[in-house]
Amino acid sequence: MMISRRRMAEKGFKMENFDASLSTYFRAWLGPRDTRVKGWFLLDNYLPTLVCSVIYLMIVWLGPKYMKNKQPFSCRGILVVYNLGLTLLSLYMFVELVTGVWEGRYDFFCQGTRSAGGSDTKIIRVLWWYYFSKLIEFMDTFFFILRKNNYQITVLHVYHHASMFNIWWFVMNWVPCGHSYFGATLNSFIHVLMYSYYGLSSIPSMRPYLWWKKYITQGQLVQFVLTIIQTTCGVVWPCSFPLGWLYFQIGYMVSLIILFTNFYHETYNKKGASRWKDHAKDHQNGSVAAVNGHTNGFSLESSVKPRKQRKD
Repeated sequence: MMISRRRMAEKGFKMENFDASLSTYFRAWLGPRDTRVKGWFLLDNYLPTLVCSVIYLMIVWLGPKYMKNKQPFSCRGILVVYNLGLTLLSLYMFVELVTGVWEGRYDFFCQGTRSAGGSDTKIIRVLWWYYFSKLIEFMDTFFFILRKNNYQITVLHVYHHASMFNIWWFVMNWVPCGHSYFGATLNSFIHVLMYSYYGLSSIPSMRPYLWWKKYITQGQLVQFVLTIIQTTCGVVWPCSFPLGWLYFQIGYMVSLIILFTNFYHETYNKKGASRWKDHAKDHQNGSVAAVNGHTNGFSLESSVKPRKQRKD
């Protein structure tokens, strides 16, 4: 018993050392860690976020192998509930962010992290839900695996899901409000459209009426461009918001523009559209794949021919 407690104490000590080293490194680059989120779920230590991400990547790698000789699951009922839940959560975050920014009179050009009092607190609470939603969205990939839609597990899809969850842990610990609001607000609005599309496409009778798939992808590209413009404003007209974060965000948005543009080209040009018709006959939770980087020329399963799609 004593040995077990000692080992637990040693592990706790190692986690504290790891987190302290991380804080020291980022303090040198971005300034002090924000104490307003101290004690919040998943935020005190980076290790849980890292472990969840590693588990996610392991499932992405091993899941298709496990399902290879098994029958695919339909998941229709749970997909409707899952997508409805994410639609409502995204709508809640969008409304709360817009009202918080309005009440705090946030500056579009540059907004510090400690200049709007109670409105900053409101933004921090909402952005924690935004960070946590990135963990929930790992289920997008798990549904692909369970339904054996492996061709939809692309480099873009995995990169986007895994990176966002980790990036937002750092955002919440260093810049949980202020200029960070803009990209999250736009993304929450896009996700209202995207997950409502997913949910409706899970209902066969609704599929003939769903026409806005292509425009969601266009909206995502517009979102990235607008975020770069707004972030660049903070560089040109700086305030108390750390410049290091602004430079990082511009670089990350550029990477998403490159990957999403390639995806859009592969999906909607003539050759891509022809391939798309062959692949995308199933419309559940992004099986249609044109709204979140689920199908492009960089499939992780490119060497495997896609199975004949279910008609449910």
